[in-house]
Amino acid sequence: MNQTLIQYFEWYLPSDGAHWRRTAGDAQHLAQLGFTGVWLPPAYKGAKGGADTGYAVYDLYDLGEFDQKGSVPTKYGTRAEYLAAIAALHQAGLAVYPDIVLNHRIGADETERVTVRRSDEADRTREIGGEEQIDAWTRFTFPGRGGQYSPFQWNWTHFNAVDWDNGGQRSAIFRFEGKPWERDVDKERGNFDYLMGANLDTKNPEVVEELDAFGAWYLQTTGADGFRLDAVKHIRFDFFTHWLERLRNLSGRPLFAVGEYWNGEVGMLTHYLDACGRVMHLFDVPLHYNFYRASTSGGNFDMRRIFEGTLTAARPCRAVTFVDNHDTQCGQALHSPVQSWFKPLCYALILLREAGLPCVFYGDYYGTGDGTQPPLQGVLDVLLRARKHCAYGEQTDYFDDYNIVGWTRAGDAAHPGSGLAAVLSDGPGGEKEMCMGVAFAGRGFYDALGGCPGRVVIGENGCARFPVGGGSVALWLPEDGALGRAK
Repeated sequence: MNQTLIQYFEWYLPSDGAHWRRTAGDAQHLAQLGFTGVWLPPAYKGAKGGADTGYAVYDLYDLGEFDQKGSVPTKYGTRAEYLAAIAALHQAGLAVYPDIVLNHRIGADETERVTVRRSDEADRTREIGGEEQIDAWTRFTFPGRGGQYSPFQWNWTHFNAVDWDNGGQRSAIFRFEGKPWERDVDKERGNFDYLMGANLDTKNPEVVEELDAFGAWYLQTTGADGFRLDAVKHIRFDFFTHWLERLRNLSGRPLFAVGEYWNGEVGMLTHYLDACGRVMHLFDVPLHYNFYRASTSGGNFDMRRIFEGTLTAARPCRAVTFVDNHDTQCGQALHSPVQSWFKPLCYALILLREAGLPCVFYGDYYGTGDGTQPPLQGVLDVLLRARKHCAYGEQTDYFDDYNIVGWTRAGDAAHPGSGLAAVLSDGPGGEKEMCMGVAFAGRGFYDALGGCPGRVVIGENGCARFPVGGGSVALWLPEDGALGRAK
C-alpha cells in the first residue's frame, strides 16, 4: 500500500488536555483512510505548561506526569494518555512519529551570571560592543520531577547563547564568551545557529551524552517508530547523523526520520541531505512555496512549473510533501497559508503521484481552531481512498499547458481495479487529452470528486479527453474499478 502520513495536530487546538484521547479514538479511522504513519506533536512539558504547544521546551522527561509550569498534563494530556494513544495507533497498524525538539530550552528555573557578547540580529557574525555580563535564564533543575528518569540538570555551560538579559530587562542575541557559533549550520542571517531561548551547545560532550540518553529513554518509553525533527538547520549538520545512527543501532530498527529544514532553496536542502549522510527525509519547503504562490496568483501561475525547484523533483525518495503545517498557519512565524480554493489541487498533486511521501495536515482535514481553514474532509476522503486503492502503475505526465495540467496512472496487477486520470486547472476549465493505455479501451470513467458530471469512455487507442472545471481538480476513475460508482 502507498505510504501516507498525517500531521495530527494544528497550532490552534484547544488547551483542553484531551488531544491524546482524541488521537486514540481516531486511530482506526485513520488506518481505514489509508494513512500509514502519524506525526504527533511534542509530548513533553513546555514553558507554558498546559497551554504550551510543546515547542518552547522545558523538560524532555515530563510527558505530562509532574506538576511543573502550572500543570501536570501538557496541552495534549497526561503521560498515561499519551502512551495509550501510541498503543491505539500501533494496534491500528499505524507507525508513530513524535515531534522531537532538541535545539533550544525555555522556562529555566534560575538565572546565572554569564559573560557575553551581543550579536547583530540581521548578521549574527557581526558583534555589537564588547564583553558584558548578563543574568541569563540557563539553570534548569526540574524541581517538580526530582531527578526521576534523569538526574541531569542544565546550566550555562550547556548553552552558547540566550536572547534575554533578566538583570537589564532587555532583549538581544547574547552569545556566551568563549563559545563561537557552530559553523556547519544554515547561513541565513550570516549564521543561523541561534533560534530562540537558551540555545544548545552541541560541542559540549555533556550535552551530546544527555541527548543520547534522552533518545534511548524516549524510544524505550514510547515505542515510537521514528521522529519528526524540529529546526534541524540550526544544529550542526552532523549531529543527527550521530544521534539517529546511535538510536538505530541501539534499537535494531530503521527508525524513519523527517527533518524540518525551512528553506525555500532546494540546493540548501540537498546540501543538508548530503552533509548529514542522508540519514533522514526532509519536508519539501520549496514545493509548499510553489503552492502558496500559485494559490495567490489569481490563475496567473504557470502550472507547468509547479514542481520546478522542489525537493520532489531533485530527490523524490527523500522528499516529504505537504500543503500547509502548524508553522504556515495564519499568525505564525512562517505565515504562508495556501488559499483554500487551491488546496484540493495541491492534495491531488501530492497524494496521487509517484514522487514524494505525502503528509496531510490535521488543520486541512478537520479545520483549524482559529476558523481560517474550513475542513476539507470530504475532498480528502476521496483523494485518500484513491491513493490507497488506485494510485499505482506507470505515471504519464501532461504538464504542457499554462493552466491545465494532468497525469495518468496505468494501474498494476498487484492492485486490481487501480488506475486513474487527474486533471487540474488554476484558471478556466477545459479538457485535456491523455492516455490510459489500450488495456482501458472501451471502459468508462467518472469524476470521483463530482465536479464534472457524465462519463468519459476510453478510445480504442487508450486515450480520451478528460474535462475539468475552472479552478478545480477532476479525478477520473474507472467505473468498474476498485472505487467504481457503486463502490
